[in-house]
Amino acid sequence: MPEHPNLAGMSMHALRMRDRESPKAAYEEMPIPRPGIGDVLLAVGAASFTPTELSWPSTWVDRAGRDRTPVVPGHEVSGTVASLGYGTTGLAVGDEVYGVTDWYRDGSAAGYVAVEARNLARRPSSASQAEAASLPLAGLTAWQALFTHGCLHSGHTVIITGASGGVGTLAVQLARGAGARVVAVAHGWARQLVFDLGADDFVDADDLTVNGAHKADVLVDTVGGDLASQCTKMIRSGGAAVSVVDPAPPCPIGGRAVFFVVEPDRAQLAELASLVDSGRIRPVVGAVVDVAAGWAEGFEAKQDGGIAGKVVLQPNGPGGRPPARR
Repeated sequence: MPEHPNLAGMSMHALRMRDRESPKAAYEEMPIPRPGIGDVLLAVGAASFTPTELSWPSTWVDRAGRDRTPVVPGHEVSGTVASLGYGTTGLAVGDEVYGVTDWYRDGSAAGYVAVEARNLARRPSSASQAEAASLPLAGLTAWQALFTHGCLHSGHTVIITGASGGVGTLAVQLARGAGARVVAVAHGWARQLVFDLGADDFVDADDLTVNGAHKADVLVDTVGGDLASQCTKMIRSGGAAVSVVDPAPPCPIGGRAVFFVVEPDRAQLAELASLVDSGRIRPVVGAVVDVAAGWAEGFEAKQDGGIAGKVVLQPNGPGGRPPARR
């Protein structure tokens, strides 16, 4: 199906960044992107981001290593299919979808974004645009850490660091749903939250004197540093330490250490949507801010670790009010 004629040559507004060292962005006009082969063009309903994405080389260069500033941030999106690129199948104009954007292309903090169709799935029908936008990257990361790399099974014990964050809140729920015993590691203010999500035990991240009483089979680490090293001591001999932040995670005795970068997966996105619609997991949205006025406050609050779940960017959001800090 050809590009929708009403969009050809038109412009949109987007957050655009020019400085690798700062979350400052200008909300400015730029052309609506054209969907390439196998792409869809989405009208963005809501977007989310990962605080570490500003340090990713792919945020600032294309696949050939060429500078591509100014760039549009955001790798999570929920929206409506506005047009299809050449050869795109499986989706139609008007479909409500969610998923992840390409690491080397402009992201979702915009009116429209071009995304590979294979990186999208139908969004959960019971979720709002903001809830759906908080789910794809965090949910895929949690799923792959637990099951693909951690090989978690019913009856296992798993330790999850950063359990109050975007990945952590979903990992707690997915692990509990799989029949595992969940030890959540987070700041003290998040104790009740992680218990409400299904954690069996809690370790305060501000107290690094972690003992070996829990003896876990799997560690899912979203924090790194001293906390990860301490928590590795709680893993049984032969267990697994899986990190999404440390390229060289500490290895448990007789076990294995895995660092991975999340992979887009339509089947897993569809399964996550099904789990949301069945009530078995719920997205945790710490704040929704206006995409134009609230980006900097939302980014800084999330980077500081004082807000649960995800910060979501939405056109005409709640006035760009800073999210509440803990």
